[in-house]
Amino acid sequence: MNYEVRFSKAAERDVAELLTYLVTRAGEGTARAYVDRLIEYCAGFETFPERGTRRTDVPGLRTVGYRNHATIAFRISGNTVTVIRLFHRGQEVRLQGKD
Repeated sequence: MNYEVRFSKAAERDVAELLTYLVTRAGEGTARAYVDRLIEYCAGFETFPERGTRRTDVPGLRTVGYRNHATIAFRISGNTVTVIRLFHRGQEVRLQGKD
């Protein structure tokens, strides 16, 4: 069974903010390549969504690390995987609302 992978509005903002942050530190090419690989990794939930760790503090939430630099928070509902947030290198994890 293949799943549909979606990004919440908050996750889309996280991607944009990460790209902006990385461009100033690593250059545009490197930043875009890293963000593209991160998005590709998320797209991999299409075939194997139940990876990562179930969070007991937020029902239905799972998290998985990416290259020891990012944490991806997501939910599985039916045949849809929704990436809720993307946190990069030690950002404080705060999940609010259903955005």
